Amino acid sequence: MFVFDSSYMPDSAPRIVLTTLNAKYIHASLGLRYLLANMARYGGEDLRARTVLREFTIARKPEEISAALLAELGDGSTGEEGAIAPPQIVGFGVYIWNVRQTTEVVRLLKQARPDIKVVLGGPEVSYEWEDQEIVALADYLITGWGDVSFAKLCRALCHDPQPLMKVIAGEQPPLDQIAMPYAEFSADDLAHRLLYVEASRGCPFKCEFCLSSLDKTAWAFDLDSFLAELDTLYQRGARNFKFVDRTFNLKVDASLRILQFFLDRLQADAGAENDLFIHFEVIPDHLPDRLKALIAKFPPGSLQLEIGIQSFNPEVQQRISRRQDNDKSAENLHWLVTQSHAHLHTDLIFGLPGETLESFAQGFDRLYALRPHEIQLGILKRLRGTPIARHSVAHRMHYDPLPPYTAQQTDVVDAATLQRFTRLARYWDLLANSGRFKQTMPLLMAGPSPFAAFLAFPIGSGKAAKRPAASRRKCWWMDCSITSPQHKGKIRMWFAPVCWPTTSPAAPGPILLVCKACSRTGVHQSPNPSGPWPNGKNATTGKSIVPKELCCHEPARPRTARHPGDALRQIQGPPDRRPAGQLPQLVCPGRFSVR
Repeated sequence: MFVFDSSYMPDSAPRIVLTTLNAKYIHASLGLRYLLANMARYGGEDLRARTVLREFTIARKPEEISAALLAELGDGSTGEEGAIAPPQIVGFGVYIWNVRQTTEVVRLLKQARPDIKVVLGGPEVSYEWEDQEIVALADYLITGWGDVSFAKLCRALCHDPQPLMKVIAGEQPPLDQIAMPYAEFSADDLAHRLLYVEASRGCPFKCEFCLSSLDKTAWAFDLDSFLAELDTLYQRGARNFKFVDRTFNLKVDASLRILQFFLDRLQADAGAENDLFIHFEVIPDHLPDRLKALIAKFPPGSLQLEIGIQSFNPEVQQRISRRQDNDKSAENLHWLVTQSHAHLHTDLIFGLPGETLESFAQGFDRLYALRPHEIQLGILKRLRGTPIARHSVAHRMHYDPLPPYTAQQTDVVDAATLQRFTRLARYWDLLANSGRFKQTMPLLMAGPSPFAAFLAFPIGSGKAAKRPAASRRKCWWMDCSITSPQHKGKIRMWFAPVCWPTTSPAAPGPILLVCKACSRTGVHQSPNPSGPWPNGKNATTGKSIVPKELCCHEPARPRTARHPGDALRQIQGPPDRRPAGQLPQLVCPGRFSVR
């Protein structure tokens, strides 16, 4: 029997490292901080004293991450000759966005130090883990909740008795027996990163594409204790809170208390600069008047609501066990857009069983007509363990075998259509969700079906080309085809301080013009191809400028900017929060080679 003795260890060497690969630096792992917060209670003060948290991003090379972890752990020596070294443990949080990179990190760690005990946890390895390479490489796997089980496993590894099983089902204790993690956020986290918080766990709904459908119900943390933790974070300077509750407005009384908590702090700081920002995910068809009254009190820029519509097709909703009152959802969205200052981030999923491109277009058009600030266009992903898999045979659902397991084909949507939608979703983010083309988008979406209009827009049908020598460092452009009843031909679209075509269309037709200096846009009806363009300049010379009524003179650029793209990359934040004098941050499709 081995007994852990901390006196054997060098002072600088941790025995337990909690780590994960976040999608971006700005994300701070809430799950790891739960493990850290509960280490003392369920593992012992001695283990907590030797536990550290180290986060990386998926942009970093696995070799660098492995080297950093090995340097953190040292050589594993005890500091005394002949003494038995207690095991060193590395716990990895594994998610759909990092499983491939984490697999490589684990491989490198075990090659360099086979004695290190690798423990895995997280949703990506909690289901269908039997054939996963990363599980084969690791020593232990905790499925489901790990708040308590990870600490108990570490204690067993260090103090005996040794665990008998490699795969351990995570213990799910009452929430009042789980220590809250918010004290583990550092001052640097509060200053530079998103703070994830949760007032509840689980979800009572059974939408088959979602892992939360496996939960039996939703469980709420003690609200008084939770608000006390939020108050401590606020007093420490935290102003950016992202709630990860799947159904924030499920219990309205609790929702009201949380909203009032933030309103009280906004009112207390009235007159002073307060950059408070809170994010909630809400149920679209459950917005009682009491909740509306508080939402309406939040000032612009302080409240964001994520609203999952997913589909407006009743048959598809029933097929995937999604309960949603579409009329009530639309009514609530209309109220939020017209009567509140909340920023609305809505979601739609393409590729659901039985959802055709035509029925999705109808749902998109209905949602677009309500004018939410963002419409996130996602493609169905078959997350491990989700009940959506039961439709694979009946609806001939084919998914990418590699993460994120995106749908590639269904019985009513062929592979080419899904690939086309993928490109459409990318450009929808660049143009519509960016919020930087507010005058352009109505022009692009004009017609009986906004979805059909955007789908037919030439971005994505052209090919990026080299800028002419004379205009390098001045312009971004791309070739694309525009089809209209008047003409069908290839033109060159410019996204620059001034915009002009360098080739004439085959016949008169509309051309979209965008000014990069002021973001003004317009549709210009091209004249006779052989005649001059506006202001007397010939199109074939590439020197015609946008009509003056559509464009203002370009403001002076920073000296560090060699061309508009350089200046644009220097700008942070949406246009309404941009410092005075900076160029608008526009996204230029000409930077990409597209088909």
